[in-house]
Amino acid sequence: MIDFKTYAKSFFSDVAKGTVEIYNEFSLQHEFGFYLRTTCGTAFKTQFERPISFFDLQRSDFVKKEIDISVFTPDQKEKYAIELKYPRNGQYPEQMFKACQDICFLEQLRQSGFVKCCFIIVAEDHLFYSHDSHGDQTGIYKFFRAGIPIHGNIWKPTGAKDDAVEIIGNYSVVWNDVDEKRKYAVVEI
Repeated sequence: MIDFKTYAKSFFSDVAKGTVEIYNEFSLQHEFGFYLRTTCGTAFKTQFERPISFFDLQRSDFVKKEIDISVFTPDQKEKYAIELKYPRNGQYPEQMFKACQDICFLEQLRQSGFVKCCFIIVAEDHLFYSHDSHGDQTGIYKFFRAGIPIHGNIWKPTGAKDDAVEIIGNYSVVWNDVDEKRKYAVVEI
């Protein structure tokens, strides 16, 4: 079984050393996918933006339609899914809700036969992962700033506020240093 926390720790160690460079979500997806492809070897396929229909899943049953990174054996008996976030332009509550949508999607994939799923988030702006005199620790912020596990019905915090996701499990976002300006968290589903 793939241990995503160990792989992520090694990958972000390379990022901290400067041997791997990430600067947005696209670079994170490709660099981490390449890392997995070389680390997992030929026993697994590593693919990007794979539609869930490839795995014989009905699109209408899921909150998302594509998996950021799929890792699977050629016979698909062992399947893993990874969703990534690298918010760069503020929008804290909106990006936090999108992260919760990703976790809901990964729960749906686990219920549909994926062995393990993983959510990875990288943040540069300290207001995404901590609070100061201006930082809220209630509502959706509590899951990312105050260490409260992500669980239950989570409503879209902006706009019409008419969208929600239900998180069955309990998932804590534990931030780790990448370097002096970035942190990452890995949530296994």
